[in-house]
Amino acid sequence: MQQVTIILLLLFFSSNSIQAQGLDAFLKKAKITSDTTKKQGKLLDVIYGSTNKKGSLANEEIANGLKEALTNGVKKGAEALSKPDGFFANAALKILMPPDAKKIETTLRNMGMSKQVDEAILSMNRAAEDACKSAAPIFVSAIKEMTITDAMGILKGTDTAATAYLQQKTNLALANAFKPSIEKSLEKTNATKYWNTLITAYNGFSLKKINPDLAGYVTAQSMNGIYNQIASEEKDIRKNPLARTSELLKKVFGN
Repeated sequence: MQQVTIILLLLFFSSNSIQAQGLDAFLKKAKITSDTTKKQGKLLDVIYGSTNKKGSLANEEIANGLKEALTNGVKKGAEALSKPDGFFANAALKILMPPDAKKIETTLRNMGMSKQVDEAILSMNRAAEDACKSAAPIFVSAIKEMTITDAMGILKGTDTAATAYLQQKTNLALANAFKPSIEKSLEKTNATKYWNTLITAYNGFSLKKINPDLAGYVTAQSMNGIYNQIASEEKDIRKNPLARTSELLKKVFGN
């Protein structure tokens, strides 16, 4: 404001056209013009980001941090589940016989066919482990499409907000990739053939029908398993400082 005043005084002393009586009004008008210009400048800065570079950069860092965290999480999760016993030896994720088939399972075990039932369960879990080998690229593709707006929403969301975002973005693609792989794996052990024969016979005399689509059931359970695994990785990165393996993750998720 001092600079504006000095300029105006110089103009005053160099011009005989400005009268003493009109100087006060002239200065007030100049002040209003200056204030208006400042407000307009601030508005333009907000719109175009010239004074918000730090904030914009922070948002971009958040997005990059989330993408890095999710990429690490899905790769780690998919790798863990695709190994032998990734599902079978994991009590929380192990795929068991469908709830509707419990009665059949009990009957078969009572008939001395526990080995066959156990082999069927093992086949389902091995099929899920095989399918998870194709999961990581699908998730990474969805992560790359994440916007800054998506990232900010995830950061402010629950401990599994990122997992929910990925589930929404990958559910269809994952199912399309998993089911053929699972069908192929089940056929290796004749699990599908045995299951279909068993369920078809059961549905012939039971009022409560059981879905014979074993591959569909294993696909659904496999997808639930990998989403649960990713959710676990996400919670760990959010809460456990030791899980933040890069400076960017420490900066984004640090207190």
